[in-house]
This record gives sequence, C-alpha cells and structure tokens, in this order.
Amino acid sequence: MSIATDPVPVIAIDGPTASGKGTVAQRVAADLGWHYLDSGALYRLTALLALRRALSLTDEASLSALALTLPVRFSGARIELDGEDVSDAIRSEAVGEAASKIAVLSGVRSGLLDRQRACRRAPGLVADGRDMASVVFPDAPFKLFLTASAGARAERRYKQLIEKGFSVNFDSLLRDLLERDARDASRALAPLVAATDAVVIDSSALSIDQTVAQVLAQWHDRAGG
Repeated sequence: MSIATDPVPVIAIDGPTASGKGTVAQRVAADLGWHYLDSGALYRLTALLALRRALSLTDEASLSALALTLPVRFSGARIELDGEDVSDAIRSEAVGEAASKIAVLSGVRSGLLDRQRACRRAPGLVADGRDMASVVFPDAPFKLFLTASAGARAERRYKQLIEKGFSVNFDSLLRDLLERDARDASRALAPLVAATDAVVIDSSALSIDQTVAQVLAQWHDRAGG
C-alpha cells in the first residue's frame, strides 16, 4: 500500500486495558494535526447509559439499540452524553467492567462500527481500541499493538483513578484487569489480538514521551519523512 496515495490515512493502535494507548494516540494525533478516535469511550458510554437505565448487560437487543442511537458529542477532551459532561464518569472501574462485558455482544459492536468508521476524515485519523487494526480499519497503513506487563498497567490505572478522585484497591484492580484481559482475548467476536502486520511495542519500561517518539518515528519512516 502506498501511504502517499491514501486519501485518509489511519494509524490504528490496539492494546489491552491501561497500556497507555489512549494517551499515546492523543499525543500522536496532536503532533500530526489529525483527528483522534477513542473507540473505548463509545463502549463505556453505552455501558454507562445501560447502567443508568438498569438494563441487563446480557440484553443484546436493548444494548444494541442504545449503541445505534447513542446521544454522544465529543468536544476536545469533553465527552457529553445527552448534553451532560461524563468525561470522568465513564472512566470509573464499574463502567469499564460493564463496557468489557457488553463488548462481547455482536449487536453492540455492529451498532458502533459505522460511527467509528465515520471518524475517518482528512487529513488523517489516529484510532485506539481493541480491534482498530483487525476489524474497524483493516486497511490502515500503520498498525500498532501497544502492550505492557499486567503489573505496570495496573499501577498506571491505579494512579489515574486516584488522581481523578476514585477510591480503588490495587489488588482488586489488578485482579479485575487480568479478568478483563482474559475476556477480551477469548471472546469469539473481534478478540484482542495483535494484527499480523502490526508493530508491537512493549511500553512497560517506557515513558509516555518515549513511546510517542517511537510511534512518530516509525510513522514518519513509513510515510517517507
């Protein structure tokens, strides 16, 4: 594939929970002046709305309908659900756990697919999630799988939640993270795996700045400068 002739290039970044993919993707998008898609936010928004409406997390028909009609608006770092700023609310562990559970439902994934693909706009898109390279943007010219050890990811997530004012126990967080990893990797539909043509970066011992620098260097090398 010739990157130079791609009308709207995509950098697709996949990885497990708390691998740093969201922060890295935002930084890369800002550096390139591209659009950014946080696909995980869409699943978290669907989960938050389901929890608020007391829907069963196994009610695929109702959850799929929510995904199709999700009243969401992204404005910079602000995420609104039906006009309410829920930027912090969707980052709670309860919402994350619920999002992981509904993500195994084909109707939910199908309901959010077109919304994700519609984010592909000029001059380019940096998308992060769990199936960006394998399902949503399989033709992306640059695919990246960002990972880190479970311990490193749990520590990062713990710090993030504490900074946001959430009460969290590290051991419980680590256990939930491992359970989520297993669920994401073993689901029948769009499991979390590195695309065969993806570059794999282990960020366990890397800072965000170092990881971003690696991603940008590899992109510029592929894009020819």
